[in-house]
Amino acid sequence: MKRFYVCTAIAYVNDKPHIGHAMDFLYGDVLARYARQQGLEGVTFSIGTDEHGSKIAEKAQEAKQTEKAFVDANVAEWQEFTKLLNISNNLFARTTDKGHEDRAAIIWKNLEADIYKKAYEGWYCVGCEEYKTETVVKETKGICPLHNRAYDKLSEENYFFKLSKYTEQIKKAIESDELQIVPANKKSEILNVLKEGLEDISISRPIDKISWGIKVPGDTSHVMYVWFEALMNYITVIGYPEQEDFKNLWPADVQIIGKDILRFHAAIWPGMLLGLGLPLPRSLLVHGHVTSSGQKMSKTIGNVIDPMELMKKYGPDAFRYFLLRHIPSTDDGDYSPERFEAAYNSELGNELGNAVQRIAVMVKTYQDSVIGNTPESKHDLGPYQQAMADFRFDKALEVVWEQVRGLNQFIDEEKPWVLAKSDDKDNLREILATCVSNLLEIAELLTPLMPDTAAKIQAVFKEGIVRPFEGTLFPRLESHTNKT
Repeated sequence: MKRFYVCTAIAYVNDKPHIGHAMDFLYGDVLARYARQQGLEGVTFSIGTDEHGSKIAEKAQEAKQTEKAFVDANVAEWQEFTKLLNISNNLFARTTDKGHEDRAAIIWKNLEADIYKKAYEGWYCVGCEEYKTETVVKETKGICPLHNRAYDKLSEENYFFKLSKYTEQIKKAIESDELQIVPANKKSEILNVLKEGLEDISISRPIDKISWGIKVPGDTSHVMYVWFEALMNYITVIGYPEQEDFKNLWPADVQIIGKDILRFHAAIWPGMLLGLGLPLPRSLLVHGHVTSSGQKMSKTIGNVIDPMELMKKYGPDAFRYFLLRHIPSTDDGDYSPERFEAAYNSELGNELGNAVQRIAVMVKTYQDSVIGNTPESKHDLGPYQQAMADFRFDKALEVVWEQVRGLNQFIDEEKPWVLAKSDDKDNLREILATCVSNLLEIAELLTPLMPDTAAKIQAVFKEGIVRPFEGTLFPRLESHTNKT
């Protein structure tokens, strides 16, 4: 039985969900739904939350809560977010779950041959939860550009992982595409890092500096470094080392991450897996960032996009459509209210929504809702299938919309409303059946990408009799005007 395992970077729950998290979860959802549609059995899709570290501890203190109470409340919001986005995961990893903590301890012990302790002095960014090299500190003039916060100079005794030992193995795996990194420029980026050689990495913090973490086995004076421990979720969630799910599912077919955490997933995580004697993931899909009206999102500027508000106004599929179609799958892209409205009104409403409405009304009016026999589609689906195989969801939707526009053109050229006034009922029936066949194929292609929309279209036409749904294909809140 061919199994399929896709997992996304787990979300750090010190704040509420943003549009970048939506991309992680959405891409994983598309791949999982597509795998199920292809008939693969044992499709497993994991997402989750990263809940330890100093940022969580700081935020919990500000909120006058215990760390566990703080993360529990935030995780509930994240679960609501994934439900609203219609994410079809069957696993949800929490790094505060006892199962993860117990298995993290097993992983640490299984890596002990590559772990040692030494005194260390370096620059640490609380926001990134990461030590920075002297080069980076000089280039950024001592201020983290992501968090606008000065680095802390720390001097402490930490545990280290011998990552340097695995530099060549990781390099060969990436060069040979044993670990395929998409897109190609991200493969080149990490290979440049590997050419310089990897350094051993700190993997613990003294408990007197940060107590909110998983204790190091055999040394209660240290907790595991949050990034090192969080990476373990991809195998702890499927039952490393003893459960059948782990044995059947690993290596992951695809891991999905944002470009800012490439080094963790294309260097540190492979090193850990090699240290455990495990195979590397088959593919690493690296997506870009989303800007807001041409600017980096910032609370100070006030241009942060709230994905939950957008979905509550326009529905999840309109939001999914914009991210999948108008943000390049493997590059940066820009959101603006104007671009979103244009896509919503023109592409979703006037093109797809209008086609569904017109065809349903014509079949109901001219043929008493009876569709008749629908012909097989003659469209070449190769470009769509290739786009999905290449993780180019934007290209896949371009192919679908070529069919949507072609269908509207076909209706305008054939003019069924004119034929309905003649005696040529057979031709009319054939034309409308062809329209329905095209719509059902469009719905099939949209199933992994816009599942609610696909299901609505299928519900109207698939039984051979038109069964109109109430409302519109792409509704928005009553308080908003210009309904589609």
